[in-house]
Amino acid sequence: MLPGMLQDRARAWAPVVLQAVPRLRRVDAAPSSDRSGGQPALAAAAAVVGALTGLTAATFRLLLEHAGEARIDLVRWAHGSPVLGFALVVLVCAAGTSAASWLVHRVEPHAEGSGIPRVEAVVEGRKAPGRFRILPVKYVGGLLSIGSGLALGREGPSVQMGGTIAAVVGRALRRSGPDVRLLVAAGAAAGLATAFNAPIAGGVFVLEELLKRFDPRTTLATLVASAAGFASAHVLLHSSTSDFHVPQLAEPSLAQAPLVLAVGVACGLLGVAYNWSVIRSLRIADTSRWPVVVRAALIGAAVGAVGWFGPGLVGGGDDLTQQALVGHGTVLTVTGLLVLRFVLGVVSYAACTPGGLFAPMLVLGSNLGLLVELLGQTVAPHQTPEPAALALIGMAAFFTATVRAPVTGLVLATEMTGSTTLLPPMLGACAVAMLTAAMLRSTPIYDQLTQRAVNATRVNAAEGHPD
Repeated sequence: MLPGMLQDRARAWAPVVLQAVPRLRRVDAAPSSDRSGGQPALAAAAAVVGALTGLTAATFRLLLEHAGEARIDLVRWAHGSPVLGFALVVLVCAAGTSAASWLVHRVEPHAEGSGIPRVEAVVEGRKAPGRFRILPVKYVGGLLSIGSGLALGREGPSVQMGGTIAAVVGRALRRSGPDVRLLVAAGAAAGLATAFNAPIAGGVFVLEELLKRFDPRTTLATLVASAAGFASAHVLLHSSTSDFHVPQLAEPSLAQAPLVLAVGVACGLLGVAYNWSVIRSLRIADTSRWPVVVRAALIGAAVGAVGWFGPGLVGGGDDLTQQALVGHGTVLTVTGLLVLRFVLGVVSYAACTPGGLFAPMLVLGSNLGLLVELLGQTVAPHQTPEPAALALIGMAAFFTATVRAPVTGLVLATEMTGSTTLLPPMLGACAVAMLTAAMLRSTPIYDQLTQRAVNATRVNAAEGHPD
């Protein structure tokens, strides 16, 4: 069943990916002259990396789901005693977040944040592959921070855990330095493929964003690892459906172009603001005199307070994205949700605990698209598509504006919803969002975070945490 699923996805996406990869630099030779063992040995190593990453990321995802359910059950039970219950929820969330922060800053500083920027720096050769203990700290720290309700995603930790597994496997197999870095990229692809049930997006993201090149050797390792991770994860996840459900969508028409372009512009503007806010919050955190554990505890307490009044408003936000994709909400409620999740995402990332940015971006993008649709219904109802259409387009466009990886945005949004009907308007909105962000001279978020990770190496070494 799984091979057939992968073949179907590959056949569906091959024309799209091959026609939309101008950013990827095609080369005829691998960047490394080392070819010890040849491509079969590299493929075998990538398969091992992918399988191990898939199992690790799948258990991480399952435990996060249980943690989220337990947090919601705790809030419901605590409402039986409003005063003490509120204090208990706030205390539990603060304790979980502070414990995650302690693990990062006392045990393994390189497990901080998303993890994707560090993996990117390793792949580029700007940082050495980290130690194995990144994996358990990222795993446990991610469960504590995201499980406590921080508005962070599971994909960043999954990507870094995949990269760490790859580094360990590469060293054990005595692969060369360039091959280890290539396997790290392959492990990252497997991690993303498992986190979002999107094997094609996992491979495309690594080729487009991390490696920024397209050659047979890198493509082989990346796609093999992504497929192996996707397959092994399904041993535990037992799911062959897309992560999000959207209703049957009508074919797009040119009459809807103005609103599609409006989604692109809106996503570009909000993406620039989001990138600036995330980096600004990290700079404030880096210069703060407050102990990192205390700061994280305060952020966890604030998130717990929000979760007391709205348990579904905190955490990764998959349910919020799903609600936007089926058109639930009014102008007022969607606007309020956008403001709240924007602030929660920025503040949560400033806690410097393990957690990614992808899932929060999907919440913002889908709800921004829905907001444009709701406004469009009051201005030009006959030219406005159904709510799910602009919400889906917003997912891809906002991701493109923040990360500047349009192909990944298109593939990810489509794989996660199983809908290919809106590819043309999605492509147009992504182009407009990318152009808007570029005109405003906004640096892609992972480029900024990667530079921060490289700069932090010297600080960590000075504090007795060698790279």
